[in-house]
Amino acid sequence: MKKLPIAIAICAACLSAPSYAEIRINGFASIVGGKTLDDDSSLYGYDNDISFKNESVFALQLSADLQDKLSATAQIVARGENDFDAEFEWAYLTYEFTDELQLSAGKMRVPFYRYSDFLDVGYAYRWVRPPQSVYNIPFSTYEGLSLLHTSQLGDWDSTVQVIYGGYDGTIAVVSVNGDTELNDIAGINWTLSYDWFSARAAYFVADTSIAIENDTPTGVALNELEEALRNAGFVDQANNIAVDEDDGSFLALGVSIDYNNLLFDAEYTEFEVDNSALAKQTQYYTSVGYRMDEWIVHLTYENNDDKHESNRYNALPAVPPLNQGINLVLEGSKAKSNVYTIGTRYDFHPSAALKVDFSRFKDDISDTETDVIAVAVDLVF
Repeated sequence: MKKLPIAIAICAACLSAPSYAEIRINGFASIVGGKTLDDDSSLYGYDNDISFKNESVFALQLSADLQDKLSATAQIVARGENDFDAEFEWAYLTYEFTDELQLSAGKMRVPFYRYSDFLDVGYAYRWVRPPQSVYNIPFSTYEGLSLLHTSQLGDWDSTVQVIYGGYDGTIAVVSVNGDTELNDIAGINWTLSYDWFSARAAYFVADTSIAIENDTPTGVALNELEEALRNAGFVDQANNIAVDEDDGSFLALGVSIDYNNLLFDAEYTEFEVDNSALAKQTQYYTSVGYRMDEWIVHLTYENNDDKHESNRYNALPAVPPLNQGINLVLEGSKAKSNVYTIGTRYDFHPSAALKVDFSRFKDDISDTETDVIAVAVDLVF
C-alpha cells in the first residue's frame, strides 16, 4: 500500500527495545450479515443475496509506551469488502508535553464526526453501522499532525483537537470516482461535556483536486462538458466544472444525551467544494434510544440533500446548447434522500453485542424505496 514506510517505522518503534517498551495488543471485530428485501436493488453494498462479507471487519491495535512521554500506536484492519486484506489503518507517534497537551504525527483518523475515533469499532455504538447519510465522507484517515488539548472549564470537560496534513487516494464523491488529492487539510473540533450531555463542533478546509474518471454516467457527462467548454473558449466556466485545487470545506455540529435510560444523538454536516461541479452536500440525523438492562431499542431518521445553487444553472444564457448542457449535468448531480432505521442491541456478553437493524431508504429523486436488514455480532478483545 502507499506510504508503507510510515507504518513500518511505527511498528519498528513498537517492537524495538523490548527491555523498556510496554506493548499492549487489543482488537475488535464485527461479523455482519445483510441483504435487501427487494429484487434488483442494492444499498450499503448489499443486494437480494445475503452477504456476510460486505461490512465485516477484523482489527488489531498495537500500543507501545516508549517511556519519557513518548508512545507509538499502530492499527491493522482487515475488511471483508477488501477480501480481508490487512492494511495499516493507523500508524502514529504521540508525545505528551503535559497531562493536558499531546502531539501526534503519522497516519491518523480525521475527526469529522462524533464517532470518528471508533468508527470501525461497532461495539462502541448502538447501530449496525453509523447513519450513512451523515457518515458518508469516502475517506477517514490522513497523514499529518494532531494537537490535542483536554481541560476543565468550570464543571465542563473540554477537548480541543487541531489537525494539519494531507490525503492522496481514490474516492467516490457525489456519483463520481477519481484520484483525489487533498493538500493542506487543516481544522479544529471542540467537544464540551457535562454529566449526561455533550456538544461538538468541527470545521475543516482542504485544497481539493479530483481527476474524475469516466466510469459513471455523471463522470462521463462532466468530462465531456468540461472539454466542450474549453474547446468553445469558455475557460472560466470549464474551470468551474473541474475539481482542481479548489477550496473544500466541511462543517459538523452534534449533540449527545445519555440520561438515565434515555439516549439521544443528532449530527448535522455540510460539505462543499467551491467553484466545482460537486454539489453542496447537507445532511443530518436524529436518533433516540432506550436502555433496558442489556437491551437497547432505537429509532433513527436521516436526511440527505445535495444540490447546486440555482444561480449556477445559467452560466451561459447566450449559448443555448452549452448552457443546456451545464444545466442538465448540474441538475443530474443532485441527490435527495431519507432513511428510517429501527433496531435493537443486546449485550449478551461483557465484550460482545448482538444487533439487528432494519433500514428503509427513500430516494426522492427517483421516487424509489429500498429496504435492508442487517444482523451483526460486535466484539472487543
